[in-house]
Parts: sequence; C-alpha cells; structure tokens
Amino acid sequence: MNRFKQKTVLVTGGTSGIGLAAALAFAAEGARVIVTGRDAAALEKTRAALGANALAIQNTAGAAGAAAALAHALASAGVRLDAVFVNAGIAKFATLTDATEDLWDQTFNTNVKGVYFQLQALDPLLNTGASIVLNGSINAHIGMPASSIYAASKAALISLAKTLSAEWLPRGIRVNVVSPGPVATPIYNKLGLDPATLEKTAASIQAQVPLGRFGTPQEIAATVLHLAARESAFIVGTEIIADGGMSQL
Repeated sequence: MNRFKQKTVLVTGGTSGIGLAAALAFAAEGARVIVTGRDAAALEKTRAALGANALAIQNTAGAAGAAAALAHALASAGVRLDAVFVNAGIAKFATLTDATEDLWDQTFNTNVKGVYFQLQALDPLLNTGASIVLNGSINAHIGMPASSIYAASKAALISLAKTLSAEWLPRGIRVNVVSPGPVATPIYNKLGLDPATLEKTAASIQAQVPLGRFGTPQEIAATVLHLAARESAFIVGTEIIADGGMSQL
C-alpha cells in the first residue's frame, strides 16, 4: 500500500520502540519521514533505514525553545507536514509518598508542555487536512499504583486532542490519541530495575492482559498509521486504546 505517497510525516522520538516502528511503517507506505531523537548515532542509523529522502534531527522534547528550534529546522528545509506522530515522552513512576517536584516537572515538561509547544511551533508548517497523533497510555484510565504523575500527564493529552481539534477544525486538522497498554519496547529497560525485578514486574503486568502477552511496537504503529491516514477522516478528537483488553475486560 502507498497511503502516504507524496506525504511528509514527522515522528518525534522516532529512533526506538513505537516511534521507530511507526517511522518505518510510514516509510514503507511511501512517506518522506522525519524523525527526532536525542542520540546522534541512533538518529543516523534510523535515517539510513528510512531512505534517501529521510531527515533525522537531534532534538530534546520538553522545552519551548527546543520546540521552536525543531520547527525552524523544518521550515529552513522547506518542509510542510501532512502528519505528525508525537511519540517522544518519558515514563517514570513513584508512589505519592516518594514523588518529588523534580519528577513532576520532568514528566509534565516532557509529556505535556513539550507536546503543547511543539504543536504550537509546528502550526505554520501543517498542511490543510493534516493529522496529529499523540501517544497516550492506558494509565490515564486505570488506577495503577505509583503511576499518578505519569497517568495525569497522559490524561492531559486526551484533553488536548479534543480542544486542539476544535481549534483546528477550520483547517481540517485532526488530533487523536493512541493509548497503548503494555508493549515490548526499550522503555522497560529504563525503569532502573535490576534484571530479576524487571522480569518479575513484566510477568505481573503480562498476567493482567487478557490476551496474555505484551503488544508489539508494530501493532501500535498500525493504529498510528490508521489515525494518520485519510481512511480515518471521520475520527476527530478521540482516543483508540490498544491494550490487549487490559483496561476493557
């Protein structure tokens, strides 16, 4: 299929996990793909995998200045965007007792402020009818212990999808959310757990999924592409949950 032939797509946080899977899927369907990330080596490897027309831009999500810098780099390259997958984010957990202001600020700066001001900065570069997909989480819907800050940051994205879609209606720009459940991505290796604890934690989470397994980045990417494509033109300001039934059954 070539749903994105002659289309330009931006994927933030596009060098690993769900972001990388989505970037590769967009490229396979004909898109010119632009990815962002923090690691220069990972960016170059990803750019090579995406083809000759791809761009890879080093950028750190979370600050209005970084958002403006990315938009400036894209504008300087003459880029106009048909779709954006806002994937860059962090997932760190703490109980109410152990939570710190630093954790709150880091989480909301990256997952909410960074997203908001990135979309603001990209606004002039969005083509009429562009599609924005935000990466949410089922944590916004379930009461998982130690996830209060992270869950609140992801709940904010669901609200943004509605309000920003309403603002962008005159230009036909849609904002939607894909909210994954447990997915086998490198983010689990960044939780700071020793291997034995990580394995135990993963087994506990998997046991809560009715399908009995973690999802794959490719499965989430398929939903991202659906929301970004014209086939979903009647889906506006809403959320698709892809969690193997974890929050539904």
